[in-house]
Amino acid sequence: MTATAAPTTAANTTATPTMATSAKPLLSVRGLQKFFPITDGGFFRKTIGQVRAVDDVSFDVVEGETLGLVGESGCGKTTTSRCILRAMEPTAGRIEFRRKDDTIVDLATLTREQLRPLRAEIQMIFQDPFGSLNPRMTLFDNVGEPLLVNGMKNRAERMDRVAELLKLVGLRAEFMHRFPHAFSGGQRQRIGIARALSTNPRLVVADEPVSALDVSVQAQVLNLLLELQQRLGLTFLFVAHDLSVVRHLSDRVAVMYVGQIVELAVTHTLFTRPLHPYTAALMRAVPVPDPRVAIGEVTLKGEVPSPANPPKGCYFHPRCAFAQDRCRQEAPALREPVPGHFVRCHFAEQLDLATQAAG
Repeated sequence: MTATAAPTTAANTTATPTMATSAKPLLSVRGLQKFFPITDGGFFRKTIGQVRAVDDVSFDVVEGETLGLVGESGCGKTTTSRCILRAMEPTAGRIEFRRKDDTIVDLATLTREQLRPLRAEIQMIFQDPFGSLNPRMTLFDNVGEPLLVNGMKNRAERMDRVAELLKLVGLRAEFMHRFPHAFSGGQRQRIGIARALSTNPRLVVADEPVSALDVSVQAQVLNLLLELQQRLGLTFLFVAHDLSVVRHLSDRVAVMYVGQIVELAVTHTLFTRPLHPYTAALMRAVPVPDPRVAIGEVTLKGEVPSPANPPKGCYFHPRCAFAQDRCRQEAPALREPVPGHFVRCHFAEQLDLATQAAG
């Protein structure tokens, strides 16, 4: 991998990361920020700093696609997804969602009451299949509760719908009268998927839905999600830290580092021609199932910067082998050096990272 000394001439302007298609975005996130205050612990709890958990995140999700959101633990991907769902109040930015009647609403500005009619259109699959289900409720109550909340008062209708959903995710309808403890982790996650699909959502946010499962079960759940997407026309925002999982499921991938998106591209392009050194380092760390392949040194030097005190300039420059003076002084904007390929790096065009990523 090489880098030339000549500085890049590309404009340092922020681009809008969207898919190269004429389809309208279902979800448009613009300049999303989520800061958590740091207080001094005194009586007046004076704010002395902020944790920049999500720092200027922008992307689009087109209807029918799967956008993978990846990065190390603590990079802000789960916080981003929770802000989109309004499980957390964003500090700044816009979260524009296109409803069935093509009207655009900004989820970031809506009150709790205004959000209630939209809950049925945006659902979430949780990471922990053991903690996301109420152990005191049967499958019928767990899966049918969103139906009850959204107006389906007739119990017989709910039972028919729950039976249909259980069959859809590969479970038997008679299971609806059992409690969650009677099922394995993979079966519980199927129940969680059924609950998320109960209201016919247009956008499903999947927060690491297979990370708590065995590898063999992971493959089954991932294939189920692909099958459901094709059958029901679902749109996924898939949050994960496992690159192999994201590569299998996603149409496009966004890579996050210290609260920022550092690269976003079509999956095949990102994995064959990464433009950001951090993306290449992540791919280099993926184990290769061949003992004859020499992987060399894969560990990035240094530590991940604290989001409470990020470095000046590019957040990645303390760990980057190609960092120059400009990287230490000037923060790079997310730009589009190649059509459909967005990167937050001053020298992306001058780096040869394909060899590093391939190991």
